[in-house]
Amino acid sequence: MSKAKAKIRVLVVDDHAVVRSGLRLLLEKEQDLDVVAEAGDVREAVLEARATKPDVVLMDVVMPGQTGIEGIPLVQKEAPEAKVLLLSMQDDPQYVRQAFGAGASGYVLKEAADTEVVAAIREVAAGGSYVHPALGAKLAAADAAAHTRADADPLSEREREVMRLLALGHTNQEIAKLLFISVRTAETHRAHIMQKLRLTTRAELVAYAIEHGLLDEPTTS
Repeated sequence: MSKAKAKIRVLVVDDHAVVRSGLRLLLEKEQDLDVVAEAGDVREAVLEARATKPDVVLMDVVMPGQTGIEGIPLVQKEAPEAKVLLLSMQDDPQYVRQAFGAGASGYVLKEAADTEVVAAIREVAAGGSYVHPALGAKLAAADAAAHTRADADPLSEREREVMRLLALGHTNQEIAKLLFISVRTAETHRAHIMQKLRLTTRAELVAYAIEHGLLDEPTTS
């Protein structure tokens, strides 16, 4: 006999109990999905991720305390294999960029059809990424417009400082100390730099910094 295919284990995170209940009912109608836990905020999500090691974390963006975007690295620290799919009412491309920059695998709108939520969970669980086609088009258009506007000098003064230090080999923690900012802020600057310049590796970042003379600039506090 063939071995039964393992179900996709889902952790549902939303600060509204009625939303969590609705999502549980929706997902458990599917034979390949299993809601292993629920959480009402990021703190609870971290505890449940540690305890249940889900395959997918379906998490709201706007919640009391920390946002879902802020919670992504915290949850993944406890469940490194988990894919995070953010559920949001916000269709602003900025939120989508922040979500993927923080490590999300997908972004689905709360107004989406039930079938879309289920499809998105399956897609990210399989190692893919998911953004609603209309939202993806809006994101692409916004990125193109921003790239056109910022071609001359896409980085802010602070981002140039962070990029210089990254190119010199400093870690996020070291940069935070040198510039008197939080580690999270340093990580955010790094994500924005990579996104703005369309870089994917540290080697590309170093090459860009050398080409544009950033290593010759002094660091300001």
